[in-house]
Amino acid sequence: MAKPFLGVGWGFPLTVDNSGFFNKAEYEESVRQSIWIVLGTAKGERVMRPDFGCGIYDLVFEVNSPSTAGKVAQAIRQALLLFEPRIDVLDIQVQAADGGEVLLISIDYQVRTTNNVFNLVYPFYLERSTA
Repeated sequence: MAKPFLGVGWGFPLTVDNSGFFNKAEYEESVRQSIWIVLGTAKGERVMRPDFGCGIYDLVFEVNSPSTAGKVAQAIRQALLLFEPRIDVLDIQVQAADGGEVLLISIDYQVRTTNNVFNLVYPFYLERSTA
């Protein structure tokens, strides 16, 4: 079923299909990839859009604690509110994994126009830090 209101664009990462055309991301996949791009971009990384991205990269040297998890969840909520208007964020859970060096960020979101609910898990790597 076509859902042009959700958008169609180049897939991320950029890849070429067998006929030499860029692969596309369509509809809900376009939304998922857009979220991934927002989360994977540090603020100030894009020269012409220094405000674009997520503030979690300011926290990369923080100690893995409940306070850091709260800061990560808040930064993600703010970034998605600003840069992905096609969704409503339902829940963000941050859990430590791999000895505390990785935070697994689980984002439950609802696509506004279709009311479909999805989950995306984003790994965020902290540098080992001691308190």
